[in-house]
Amino acid sequence: MSLSVLGAIAPMPAPAFAAAAAAAAAAAAAAAAAPTTTPLTRRIPASGEAIPLVGLGTWITFNVGNDARARDACAEVVRAFFANGGRLIDSSPMYGSSQPVIGHALGKLGRLASLFSAEKVWTGDGARGAAQMEASRAHWGVPRFDLMQVHNLLAWEAHLPRLLAMKAEGRLRYVGITTSEGRRHGEVERIMKTQPIDFVQFTYNLVDREVEERLLPLAAERRIAVLANRPFREGELLRALQRHKLPGWAAELGCDGWAQAALKFIVSHPAVTCAIPATSQVAHVVQNLGAARGPMPDAALRARMAADVAALA
Repeated sequence: MSLSVLGAIAPMPAPAFAAAAAAAAAAAAAAAAAPTTTPLTRRIPASGEAIPLVGLGTWITFNVGNDARARDACAEVVRAFFANGGRLIDSSPMYGSSQPVIGHALGKLGRLASLFSAEKVWTGDGARGAAQMEASRAHWGVPRFDLMQVHNLLAWEAHLPRLLAMKAEGRLRYVGITTSEGRRHGEVERIMKTQPIDFVQFTYNLVDREVEERLLPLAAERRIAVLANRPFREGELLRALQRHKLPGWAAELGCDGWAQAALKFIVSHPAVTCAIPATSQVAHVVQNLGAARGPMPDAALRARMAADVAALA
């Protein structure tokens, strides 16, 4: 906050003050409401390292450009995410301004030892991959990324050898590939069978379940960690379900809404390591992390959940 030439504190414009006050109040409420129990975790097969079952995606929600208030609101989401036990944040050069917005948040919070940084390389020119990854690292302000993934398999034949070499040199901890919306599953399967990757990321939720047939069992067999994207179909699934009353099994699982029910279905699959819902609201990130606590459905209840949702959505 700057000082005027008279030495008095310059007043903040009313809308900006209101927004800042609301963000501060939301952050304080999230911190006060932070649970005393830690979220449930699952181990990364390649190392045995445990990460919470729910992470934070940034597609669309963190693409806020240079809007100072929106950036600060995203920073409060990140603050609440860590206050509630979160670790893994996922982004990509494809996500507009999401990378510098993450960097803004991490800069406000200070260096967080618990952060698990998951990024992507996304360029059809293999020769440009190294420069793009370095630009991403600078945006985040981290010394190195924990996980680097080839986004949507773009030029993976060129990028993957570089990522594996960077891992061997200690410049990355894990290497992976991604796809979404059910695309190119055959190619993903071939890579999983033939390449020494640590992570695979694809779409999995209550209605998009094709990966249950081959990719999830293969991940378990090959000891590859799984990140589940589009858990809410970018909100489409929740909008369809919120017109309906929660089934009785939601109370059995301790769910306070459809979002937690949807996430518990995903992360209770034994081959899924972490689901990565995106949000721009503190209340929602707290709710999402809540899905990594309490009872989880067994195989029979998971089948019932999927059947009930198929009838509703």
